[in-house]
Amino acid sequence: MAPTNDLRIFSGNASRALTDLICAHVGIEPGRAIVSQFSDGEIRVQIDEHIRGRDVFLVNSTSPPVNHHLMELLILIDAAKRASAERVTAVIPYFGYARQDRKHKGRVPITAKLVANLITAAGVDRVLTVDLHCGQIQGFFDIPLDHLASDIVFANEMFKQALQENLAVIAPDVGSVGRAREFASRLGVPLAIVEKRRPKENVSEVMNVIGDVEGKNVLILDDMIDTAGTLVKAARALKEFGALSVRACTTHPVLSGPALDNIENSVLEEVLVSDSIPLSPQAAANPRFKVLTLAPLIGEAIRRIHKDESVSSLFDTN
Repeated sequence: MAPTNDLRIFSGNASRALTDLICAHVGIEPGRAIVSQFSDGEIRVQIDEHIRGRDVFLVNSTSPPVNHHLMELLILIDAAKRASAERVTAVIPYFGYARQDRKHKGRVPITAKLVANLITAAGVDRVLTVDLHCGQIQGFFDIPLDHLASDIVFANEMFKQALQENLAVIAPDVGSVGRAREFASRLGVPLAIVEKRRPKENVSEVMNVIGDVEGKNVLILDDMIDTAGTLVKAARALKEFGALSVRACTTHPVLSGPALDNIENSVLEEVLVSDSIPLSPQAAANPRFKVLTLAPLIGEAIRRIHKDESVSSLFDTN
């Protein structure tokens, strides 16, 4: 069993605040590393402490700007391996490119697999991530991958506020039913499904609500908010089907394009998100957003990996 002083946690620029909270949970100081740019835009990394023989965790979401933060992570991995770290784990709270996980038409790449290959080729020994957009991405890696579910964080908040009373959990599409069902079961509340058709990318049309939402406070559960078009249309449909109130609970607040305007002009009363991606100042100032930290969840997973303990038992409901 490795002593705690052999554990070091470093951060890229996408996850500074989250890494500080993770380190506080684990009980160590954040690792010292420079992650900056040269004048031509190339990324510069220098680890400023001894890590030979140590168990190193590198935290960086591949969030917008996705390519820049991905390169930060790859270069951090290379630096740690060349500094003779005993083991290097990439902690990726938000895994970018996850929506490009299959060939849905001819002559398109499977970019999520390419990114997995790049991370593996950089020399990382294992990966820790949260709420992948598609579970099959775990199989894109030929190294150990621990996939954390943020549901336990959001469920604890529901219990804390007693919001599970007269609540129904909503799956925003058929693909998210499995996760929504588990979340509803954890809370002991019913499940409903929004049936929709997507005529083209980033455009969705709500068709129907399957399940009883009349007179209920409903919570839409999804892994991310991008433009928020799907989310606000689902919220409007749920109100039309008789929901008393509509909240959203999403792990990754990408919030691109018109997302903030869409949410501001929606029927959503509250949007619960995690800190896998830092909110912009404009989003952070919006009272509809409430941020729940993933730090205790990720920190405990890091501690267990370091101590060679079970990570999956974090999610036991018994």
